Amino acid sequence: MTIEFETLAQAIVDGDADTALALVQDGLGDQKNPDLDELANAKEILNKGLIGGMDIISELWIQEKIFIPEVLISAKVMHGCMDHLRPILEASNEPPRGICVIGTVKGDLHDIGQNIVGMMLKGNGFEVHNIGPNSSPEKFADKVRETGANLIGLSALLTTTMPMQRESIKYFEEEGLLETAAVMVGGAPVTADWAEKIDSDGYAPDAATTVGLAKQLVDDLAEELGQVAATN
Repeated sequence: MTIEFETLAQAIVDGDADTALALVQDGLGDQKNPDLDELANAKEILNKGLIGGMDIISELWIQEKIFIPEVLISAKVMHGCMDHLRPILEASNEPPRGICVIGTVKGDLHDIGQNIVGMMLKGNGFEVHNIGPNSSPEKFADKVRETGANLIGLSALLTTTMPMQRESIKYFEEEGLLETAAVMVGGAPVTADWAEKIDSDGYAPDAATTVGLAKQLVDDLAEELGQVAATN
């Protein structure tokens, strides 16, 4: 059968795991037809169905029409569907939209917000490495080097740990990481003014808007690096 992408996207929004998984399996079942491109089909299911559904979730959250429990349910359904697509996508060496290292800064043990951010980013095609709470600048830097990340997410949930966002960015700059990676910051007490003051590349007030910010930052970085490469 031909998969109905709008129906799949709506199943993600509704948190309807049975319908979503059935649609993904039916869509991949078309691969028995040798005339179909396996990778193209899997990418279409991902982009039009799964990411399409998570885009709707992001917009509903921004509009405050849904809340964290609904977001988590949809993200769980999306991840379940991804288990069927991942082998095909990984076998093709298809690059992710971006590679992100996220965590809560040193001295801060909160992690709910960053976990939601990670789910939202994964649902939108990013490779995400969540290093957890209480993460030092050195821990962030090591993971960035290990993964080749082009995006770093620094979360702080306490006013007392916000200065560690600034210290982390300073450390990244000293280590030369900011030549190839952008930094975004967030957390309950964090503001756009603070983000600008500490020389971050962007600020998002919640996980839903983080997705749009992340896309913009990696696109801007790619353009900047392309311009640099063209002049060298």
